[in-house]
Amino acid sequence: MTADLRLTWVQPEDLIGHELRQAEEDGRDARRIRSRWTEAGGSPAPPSAGASPAPAPPHLRALAHRLLDELALLPCPLSGYEPTPLSLIAASCPDWPALSPEPGGHRGAGRRGTREAGPLHAAWLGRAVGCLLGKPVEKLPLHAIRAIARATGNWPLTTWFTAKGLPADLATTHPWNRRSAATSLAENIDGMPEDDDLNYPLLNLLLLQRHGKTFTTAQLAQLWLDELPAGRTFTAERVAYRNLLSGVEPPLTAARRNPFREWIGAAIRADVHGWTHPGDPASAAAQAHRDASLTHTANGVYGAMFVAAAIAAAAGGTADVHQALAAGLTVVPPRSRLSRAVRFGIETARAEPGFDSVVDRLHSVLGHYHWVHVIPNAALLAAALTHADGDFTGSICRAVCGGWDTDSNGATAGSLAGLLAGHPDALPDRWTTPLKNRLATSVAGFDGIGFDTLAHLTLQEALRP
Repeated sequence: MTADLRLTWVQPEDLIGHELRQAEEDGRDARRIRSRWTEAGGSPAPPSAGASPAPAPPHLRALAHRLLDELALLPCPLSGYEPTPLSLIAASCPDWPALSPEPGGHRGAGRRGTREAGPLHAAWLGRAVGCLLGKPVEKLPLHAIRAIARATGNWPLTTWFTAKGLPADLATTHPWNRRSAATSLAENIDGMPEDDDLNYPLLNLLLLQRHGKTFTTAQLAQLWLDELPAGRTFTAERVAYRNLLSGVEPPLTAARRNPFREWIGAAIRADVHGWTHPGDPASAAAQAHRDASLTHTANGVYGAMFVAAAIAAAAGGTADVHQALAAGLTVVPPRSRLSRAVRFGIETARAEPGFDSVVDRLHSVLGHYHWVHVIPNAALLAAALTHADGDFTGSICRAVCGGWDTDSNGATAGSLAGLLAGHPDALPDRWTTPLKNRLATSVAGFDGIGFDTLAHLTLQEALRP
């Protein structure tokens, strides 16, 4: 007898629990549907993993399909405040930034100049460093991250995690992320290992090379089918990929039986849109919207637009970290949950001198969301960047030590802080030297590529009309 194949993030008996949770968050009344599911013997969604341990019997799986479709028909009271079409998003934002007056999204040379690869090199490196710092503790609860770091003399967090000196009982109680420990601890880092937080920027660079800044969501979908192995996708991306293979076209790919549509996936794809629109947050946000619409709706889309606009403002060369975050908020509907969470993160960071207190407050208020949901992670990202005041090490360490999606938050914080640093030489050697200017990836044509080369390729796309 062969073992059952437990494919993560797509089994209907797991999706229904996540969709019921999503209904609670967006105000849909799903009590009767929840009762039908539990009374039939259905289980809640796995708390952290992508699949429950055992498959559901056929009658429960069929019921899950029916209930997912019924949940999709429930009216959402927040839809007026949280639209998904770009025209409605822009109309709801009173401070929506003006479009760049020059073709191609260039406002001019700025302080660093749009014709320099140095800031982009630092941004690529920063994204990799922040991601790698967060990889071994991904999925661990906040108290475990703190305990591990304290036990190894690395708290407050200032450098890579290590297994050296870690008590055996603590290592057993809170094991490292099994996929990452072999390549992301201080003692075994040898170049940048593969990660979806780097694969997606590579794919978006490839997207711009093939289709330019006027790419469509359908062209992005085709690129994924051509170049992205399905097994390298997770959460909303995996559901959207499945929908594509089932004949569903964008933007319905983002909504059909996709309870992860407001999670963090689109936000981790947004950096390239900001990097290639220096000083032009509006164009960066619009480009990020076309990308995000393949897989996400509402707050999931806003997370990508927020990141892209903030990075675009930083790439212009005249904004500091606080101005960049403010620019990111101008493209997010102000009454949305994501806008409120980001502003809460910024305000808390300004009010609390110790970052542990900031994190505790964020977890107290936003801890009911799933650890991969975009709302708590965007709040933590904004808080980390605000509290660190633009410092590179402070930004990535705060983003990672706050828990939740550690590698994704570290990556985005590192991208923006690296961009603001302006040059790879401005980043501490302890972070950049272990990467050996080498990135591993399954994206064809990029495996083993150097971050300096990626910076020049990105600059070429930034300069294209």
